[in-house]
Amino acid sequence: MSVLAFDTATPRYPRGLAVAILLAAFAAIAGALLAASHPSPAWHWLHWLGKPLATVLIFVLAWQSRPAQSPRYRRLVLAGIACSLLGDVLLMLPGDLFVPGLLAFLCGHLCFIAAFTGDCRFAARPWLLLATLGFGAVNMVLLWDAIGPALRMPVIVYVVVLASMGGQALVRARVLAQRGDPQAPAARLAAIGGLTFMLSDCLLAWNRFDGPLPWSSLWVLAAYYLALWWIARSVQRVGSPIVTEAAK
Repeated sequence: MSVLAFDTATPRYPRGLAVAILLAAFAAIAGALLAASHPSPAWHWLHWLGKPLATVLIFVLAWQSRPAQSPRYRRLVLAGIACSLLGDVLLMLPGDLFVPGLLAFLCGHLCFIAAFTGDCRFAARPWLLLATLGFGAVNMVLLWDAIGPALRMPVIVYVVVLASMGGQALVRARVLAQRGDPQAPAARLAAIGGLTFMLSDCLLAWNRFDGPLPWSSLWVLAAYYLALWWIARSVQRVGSPIVTEAAK
């Protein structure tokens, strides 16, 4: 009789696109570091061009992934990356657009949460979600006095949504692994991406509110692009069905 199995090999992706993303991310990070130590319009432009370009290319990576886990998952991940791109631009523009940028990223995280609940109930493993919420709460408590009163409520809302995104990605990876779902490897990529996004924003918060971190642009942006990269990679279906003949 015929038996349905799955090829769980790691999904392929365009090598040229991966190199382009790496170069754009390098330009964004190098431009930020050089502009901080040697102020020059050239370095600022390198950062301003590289930063959104890397996010655009990651968007293209998710868009080109074939076959996708589902059209819904792809659309929501693309929407989340697009919101992140908007946040990139808002935070780069002259003037203090921190709150609009925060709102753009918050919308992105809501899109990611929606993507991660398509095949897994929200908070299906509550202790994992509580762990990420606890991590966010600890950082909020430690930074509380450094956050201006006007920013406290927006930051609280953002931290809850961000931690929920990372927690739900982790919950989904756990649930799909326990089910033996063939998409568990892709869910692990999304979970790594969600947790790395939390790390990036944690570093950003400490750098903004507590004081400059050494080489902050390197750590924040490297973690950010890795997070988006892993979430984008999770769009592609890991296994394709294979029909095999089993002995009677």
